[in-house]
Amino acid sequence: MRNLISMAAAAAFAVSLALPAFAADMTIKGEVVDVSCSMDKKDEGKGAAHAGCAMSCAKGGQPVGILTADAVYTVTGDYAANKNAKLLDFVAKNVIVTGEVTEKDGQKSINVKSIKLAN
Repeated sequence: MRNLISMAAAAAFAVSLALPAFAADMTIKGEVVDVSCSMDKKDEGKGAAHAGCAMSCAKGGQPVGILTADAVYTVTGDYAANKNAKLLDFVAKNVIVTGEVTEKDGQKSINVKSIKLAN
């Protein structure tokens, strides 16, 4: 009996390691950016001055994210499909996004369920 319980506990532990650190619906506020430039260029990779470059990258299918005060959340799922088609109207703009947030290996992502321009 103890062996069965130990095996079940070990299996549950192995499954928990394979799952992302957390997965929960959240609402975040930030700027829609191209992930590469926002990480590499820091302040020069965001805002109105970088909008043209960000749009070009987004149209090319490069990863797009939501830049918040403390992280960049890479957009996944339906909003990232078809070369970010559903996000193009929001590039370089401040938005409010709701979706499932996950984190794996220090990388945060959001599977967007809704997005709207921030006031």
